[in-house]
Amino acid sequence: MKNTALSSTHEALGAKMVPFAGYNMPVQYEGVNAEHETVRKAVGVFDVSHMGEFLIEGPNALALIQKVTSNDASKLSPGKAQYSCFPNDNGGIVDDLIVYMIKEEQYLLVVNASNIEKDWNWIQSKNDVGADMKDLSEDYSLLAIQGPKAVEAMQSLTSHDLSAIKFYNFVVGDFAGIENVIISATGYTGSGGFEIYCKNSEVKQVWDKVFEAGADYGIKPIGLAARDTLRLEMGYCLYGNDINDTTSPIEAGLGWITKFTKEFTNSEALEDQKRRGPERKLIAFQLDERGIPRQGYDIVDGNGNKIGDVTSGTMSPSLGIGIGLGYVPTVFMDVGSKIHIQVRKKAIPATVVKLPFYKG
Repeated sequence: MKNTALSSTHEALGAKMVPFAGYNMPVQYEGVNAEHETVRKAVGVFDVSHMGEFLIEGPNALALIQKVTSNDASKLSPGKAQYSCFPNDNGGIVDDLIVYMIKEEQYLLVVNASNIEKDWNWIQSKNDVGADMKDLSEDYSLLAIQGPKAVEAMQSLTSHDLSAIKFYNFVVGDFAGIENVIISATGYTGSGGFEIYCKNSEVKQVWDKVFEAGADYGIKPIGLAARDTLRLEMGYCLYGNDINDTTSPIEAGLGWITKFTKEFTNSEALEDQKRRGPERKLIAFQLDERGIPRQGYDIVDGNGNKIGDVTSGTMSPSLGIGIGLGYVPTVFMDVGSKIHIQVRKKAIPATVVKLPFYKG
């Protein structure tokens, strides 16, 4: 089991630690609902240093990224980031990721912790253009400082105007007394804030200064359990649940990051699927009655026939109702459609809704 540079810090704070993607990670501190509310209303800090970081450089860096990702990275300029995915050869997704353009001929790819080795091998297998690849995952830490008070709480730590960094933009500069830190206006919560990339040797200083600066703003450490409820309220896909090697970006509602203005892995088949329309789609639903949908529960029609599976589900801390995502035949995908979720022996009625669940 690997530790992040902050594992002992979390333990000292009384975090409940669990194995996650091969790392010893904090799942919660004071409780999921309280932590969730901290991020929605104030500011919370996640240690997500288990994520993977690959540096792709050289004259053919863009050519390789264009080949392996679904989105159009040629639209990036230095200081801009882009959500994307790696399509596989048979209609599924190797992983989802964020592509950062650091400068000309230099890109940072941030991938999911559980897929670091798989993603690295995948990109390498497609690198026939001689792009220079470096795996920085073991050297870098990542803190997500999320919530509506993040800008105000963190401004004293940097000379950059945080309010001027637009969503999916970033700067490389000073933060918490450290130089060359990536300050990125990205996150997985839907409540605004930043993601901070620094070296492992620097992250304890950053963590301590962040908590000093945020003391008057109600800042708290947040675990992975609340990260999951926050992302689900926004309808953000989680790899391994809502997207995987067998789900296409078109089925998953990720057509917006799938650009057919270029050729990429399996693009012809995906374009054909988009043209014909997929047989199933990822839908969002909320329960009409009390209950908690969980991953793996059956989705059934009015006659009790199974039509799909719940891929993610929880009791929404913000809304106080059961919410979830799952794949169903396209005939059930329209907003307002009625379905049922099999919660143990009871089929609980549910309604297909438009994302996000949480409107803020």
